[in-house]
Order: sequence, then structure tokens, then C-alpha cells
Amino acid sequence: MTAHTLAGALADDGRRRIFAAIVLGATSATEVAERAGLPARVVLTGVRRLTDAGLVTGADGVLAADEASLRAAARDSSRAVDAEPGVDPVLRTFLRGDVLVGLPAQRSRRRVLLAHIAERSFESGTRYPERAVDDALKPWCAAGGSDHATLRRYLIDERLLTREHGIYQRL
Repeated sequence: MTAHTLAGALADDGRRRIFAAIVLGATSATEVAERAGLPARVVLTGVRRLTDAGLVTGADGVLAADEASLRAAARDSSRAVDAEPGVDPVLRTFLRGDVLVGLPAQRSRRRVLLAHIAERSFESGTRYPERAVDDALKPWCAAGGSDHATLRRYLIDERLLTREHGIYQRL
């Protein structure tokens, strides 16, 4: 589990309430629904999402917080930050290795991230057909932080790539 997965799993108010109920001792979906004040259907969907994220275990039908998984995520996250002391904070925030976990809303930060992606994905002066550009950008999108078409559009908008008749080039 990554910090991004953890944040995504707990981004919803209902899932936070479900997780809190489980942490505070609710061991069944019925108990969680009562303590969290949520409909059973919402609880079942939330528990499934929390289980998929590695926050909750449901061994033998008994719900519990997966404390070992949380400890491992905290340990791995601190190592990742410590291992990259010279990395730009924008890159450290929005990249995990060579995978994009999100796009900054602020244009100046987005440009830093896009310049990094362009530099690592494309040779200056080389001409690329659109399929090659898409193939180079898809691995950056593996975590669902964006999609390759959005990245391609931003790279064009920021003039990090040029496009003419379906042929792309990094300046």
C-alpha cells in the first residue's frame, strides 16, 4: 500500500466513518452501519474498497484494521522520502518512481512536472508519430494520476512538444 492508495481510500467521508468504526471495535458490517450511521449498502461498498486498499481485513467474516499493512506503508513512505533528498518537491509529491500519481493544479508546478516527463521520455530533435508519443506516456499513467492524452495535450500546451501533421518533437 502506498500513501497515495491510503489517501485515496480515505478520501471519502463515508469510508473514513466506516474505517473509524472498525478501528473503534465494530467487527461486522451490521455493527459498522449502526456505529457509522450509514446504510448497509454504503458500508458493504466502503468495506470492499478499504479491503482492496489494504486497510481492512475480513478474515472469517470479522472486520479489523490491517495494522501490519499500515505500519508497512508508513515505513515504505518514510524510506521513499529519505531516499530522494535532492529531488524537486513537486516531483516528490506527484511522482512515485516513474509513475504519475496526480497532476498539480498550479500551472508553474505542472510545468516542472511536465518538463521532467518530456525530458525523460523524448529525445530533443527526434520526430515521433502519435502512437510512439502515446506509448511513451502510458507508463507514466499506470497509477491513474492522469491519462496519456491529457499529458500529451499539456505537453503541447506548454510547448514542451510540438505537433505538426501528427508528428511530435521535443524542443
